[in-house]
Amino acid sequence: MVRVSVDLPNVSLSLRAVPRARAAVGALALAASLGLASSATAGAAAPVLRAHAAGVGGAASRELVVSLRDGRRRYAQVGPRRSVRAALTELRGRAGVRWVRPRVVAHAAAVTPYVPDDPGQAGVVAGWQQMQWNFLPGVGVDAPRAWANLLAVGRPGGRGVIIAALDTGVAYATRDGMERSPDFTSSQFVKGYDFCAHDGVELACSGRDAFPEDRNGHGTHVAGTLAEATNNGIGLTGLAYGARIMPVKVLNSDGAGDEASIAAGIRFAAKHGADIINLSLEFDSDVTAGEIPDILDALRYARSRGVLVIGASGNEGRRAVAYPARADDVLSVGATTEHGCLSDYSNQGTRLDLVAPGGGSDAAVPAGGLCQPAPTAGRDIFQETYRGRHNRTFGFPSDYEGTSMAAPQVSATAALIIASGILGPDPSPEALKARLKSTARDLGPPGPDEQYGAGLIDAGAATDPAVPVTPVTAPPPAAP
Repeated sequence: MVRVSVDLPNVSLSLRAVPRARAAVGALALAASLGLASSATAGAAAPVLRAHAAGVGGAASRELVVSLRDGRRRYAQVGPRRSVRAALTELRGRAGVRWVRPRVVAHAAAVTPYVPDDPGQAGVVAGWQQMQWNFLPGVGVDAPRAWANLLAVGRPGGRGVIIAALDTGVAYATRDGMERSPDFTSSQFVKGYDFCAHDGVELACSGRDAFPEDRNGHGTHVAGTLAEATNNGIGLTGLAYGARIMPVKVLNSDGAGDEASIAAGIRFAAKHGADIINLSLEFDSDVTAGEIPDILDALRYARSRGVLVIGASGNEGRRAVAYPARADDVLSVGATTEHGCLSDYSNQGTRLDLVAPGGGSDAAVPAGGLCQPAPTAGRDIFQETYRGRHNRTFGFPSDYEGTSMAAPQVSATAALIIASGILGPDPSPEALKARLKSTARDLGPPGPDEQYGAGLIDAGAATDPAVPVTPVTAPPPAAP
């Protein structure tokens, strides 16, 4: 973080009838009589002891600010054999001195990026960095800075926030022939629900039960990006590792769902305490709003309860964001590559809000700035999930790319913003959207555009209290 210093300026005031040389001599004589060194001229530089805003204050400085009755201000350094308290007392009793106080310089407290020990596939301390390029600064979301910001306020990894993952389920428990992912613990989950207990015939989903188990792997991958256990010496990291996940199964074992299961899942999550809903799912870009009225009603219900819904823009490479991300009540997320460019599969359009790393090959977009296209594809997004189709074998498959992988990085960043308190104790979806957009890194042409929306999500900036908050005018409440 760039240090920002706030200093008391050497103010040059009117000399009145006192010649400049005489005033300087007078200040020097005053300092000498007390064993002080003085900055006698108005523009002179002097060493100062910088006092952190959250640390020691004025009495720690051995430099004094002396205001003379003739309007001048002088800086005097207390010698090593003098105490600051004694110098203050004596100076304040001198004729010609209006006031005297210690000189302090406040600056924004810098945070050291937090690098957890998770070993990744390399099996070395902090080896996650060799795989999770998407969490690093640069073309990634700058997770280490965001983690440090949350540690500084005592809410590590977004502790206290609930994110609902509406997906193929999550490997959240060991039961009925299923295994919990080794980089999750039971305490990281809140009660969810299964709105797609069986693969349907006419519809994608059939049946309901209380066990949203993942028989695909997609949902466990998404949940890992959201909040996989971190700094535990196992596997990889999760962006909002302190948040808890509400697993809501709305897609079947083939990764397909229907309007009824998705709408029911949205309503369940909003009603049962989710702060954020992640929708790493899409309909074909040709699907219209009139074909999914129940989902749109559910989204309005979620907004009426103050829940931010974040959705994947779609993977057809079309110039139209797919539903449900196209809906007004959803923050839509496209994907970028390891080369900092738009991914070739990522849907674009006027309804695109943001982008986040999704991996894959570069789209045919102009090079420049962060985007440096390459002839070969960049790496995909790594997270621990099923290896192949076996529901008991976990690993780090290398074939997960898409806006499904991009969306949870935005959802996790929103969770970190909530936990940071930057927007207050209970920020609205509109305030969260504004913060995510205003702190994003602008890509492509200046300003929002159809390829990148407001830009690449920056979790480090979004959770930085030194970055000003953009005022938001709240829209009228959504109808329940």
